[in-house]
Amino acid sequence: MTSADVHDVRDPELPGRLLTVERDTLVPLLRTRPDEDFTRRTAACPGWSVRDVLAHCSAALTRVVENRLEEGVFSPESNDRDIAERAGWSNARIVDELERAMTEAGPVIAKAGGALDGVGLGEWVHAGDVREALGEPGAYAGAGLPDALALLAWLTSERRHVPLQADLDDVDEPLRLGDPLAPRPPARYIGDATTLVRLYSGRPAAGASYELAGAEPAELNIFG
Repeated sequence: MTSADVHDVRDPELPGRLLTVERDTLVPLLRTRPDEDFTRRTAACPGWSVRDVLAHCSAALTRVVENRLEEGVFSPESNDRDIAERAGWSNARIVDELERAMTEAGPVIAKAGGALDGVGLGEWVHAGDVREALGEPGAYAGAGLPDALALLAWLTSERRHVPLQADLDDVDEPLRLGDPLAPRPPARYIGDATTLVRLYSGRPAAGASYELAGAEPAELNIFG
C-alpha cells in the first residue's frame, strides 16, 4: 500500500501505535525537565501552560480507558474541569497518569470502530504543542510522524473533509487526504509534512515555506 492509498482501509491498531511511540519519546523528556518548564505558555493552546496541556491529555485518555465519555466530554468546559481537578497534583503525578493512559488507551480505541481514532491523533498533536513550548526541535515530527500522517489521511476521508493531494518534500509518495468522492477537484499542497500537520491541526504555520492551491488554510483544520 502506498501512502496515497492509506485512507482506503482503517488500521485499528494505528492510534494505539502512535500513542505508544509518542509515550516513549515524550515521557522521558518530561521527566528530565524542571518544574518551572511546566509553567511555560503554549502558542497553540492560548491560556494553557505545558502543565495544562499535559493534564488535559492525561485526563482525556484516562476517560477513554475508563469509558467515561458522557455527553459534552472534551468540550472546553469539560476540559477546564479536568484540568482543575488536577490542580493539586504534582507534575510527576500528571506525567505518571499520562504514561499509563497512553499505554492503555490503544486497545480501547481499536475496539471503538473508529469513533475514537481522532483522540489518538489529537494527543499526538498536543505532544507537539508541548515540545514546541519547551523549545524542542521537530515539534510535530519525530518517529510518530508516518503513523500520524496515515491516521490524518484516514480521518479526513471518513469525515468527508476537503479533498487534497499533498506532495511532501520528505515523503516519497504523494498523500491523498479528504473525501475521495467529493465533487470539487482536489486542492494541492507542496511542502514538508510537519507544516501540513500544523495546517490540519490549526497550529501556527507563520514563516513556513509551502504552497497551497484550491483551498484556504482554515478549510483544512480538522479540530476547528
